[in-house]
Amino acid sequence: MRRSTFGGTISAIPPQSSERGREPPQGGFAFGGKIVNTNVYVDGFNLYYGAAKYTPFKWVDLATLCANVLPGISIHRIRYFTALVKPLPSDPQTRMRQDIYIRALQTIPNLSVHFGHYLQSTVMMRLASPPPGGNAFAEVIKMEEKGSDVNIATYMLIDAFRRDCDQLVVITNDSDLAEPVRIINKELNISVGIFNPQTADTAVRRSRVTGRPPQKARPSVELKKVSRFYREITSEGPACHMALSQFPNVLTDASGHMIRKPTGW
Repeated sequence: MRRSTFGGTISAIPPQSSERGREPPQGGFAFGGKIVNTNVYVDGFNLYYGAAKYTPFKWVDLATLCANVLPGISIHRIRYFTALVKPLPSDPQTRMRQDIYIRALQTIPNLSVHFGHYLQSTVMMRLASPPPGGNAFAEVIKMEEKGSDVNIATYMLIDAFRRDCDQLVVITNDSDLAEPVRIINKELNISVGIFNPQTADTAVRRSRVTGRPPQKARPSVELKKVSRFYREITSEGPACHMALSQFPNVLTDASGHMIRKPTGW
């Protein structure tokens, strides 16, 4: 059974300072004995490409992940934003695995899934290192997710205006979300924090896969500037946040149907 992070009583713990002096309490969000309810907004593709791709940690329980990144967090609701992928001939099971994972996520209390849309096109693009005397361009398949950043910003603002929570956490490294984060922090005076999945672990993993020298991680400067607090989601090794936040291999949904972890995940 997974430990629940929804509700419960949390004792008041004084905040610890960070490099910017704006960290939340290490042991959770509670002040004067009052639970601080947190809404979590998950940029699904940003999380996948930053902390799950090329790892065995794709079967991640988002509620447990938040509890591991910030122990003691009291989650009011989780909103997960994604788009349904289009399978490629080289991997025809992609959509099936995604559907299974979404079913697993829906076993988490107070979690909702919000869909954008997925575009796939064939375009000509310039090669990063064209061969001497060779063609500098190649035809590639370009895949784009559309709508999720707008959807995240919309629901963040709606929930903040309705006072649906005391605090927001956004799992992303997308600088396009800096403005709604700033507005909610400054204009509505509701704290917004960032859990960034695009870390040095991402850079190490990308180097290992491509064989190229590792590049420095690039956290969004804009997001760090406007957020009230900032944490990184670790994704390398058996003790990382992602490794410690996996669903059981087999789950049961509300209808009693079994949900099995996809092969290779």
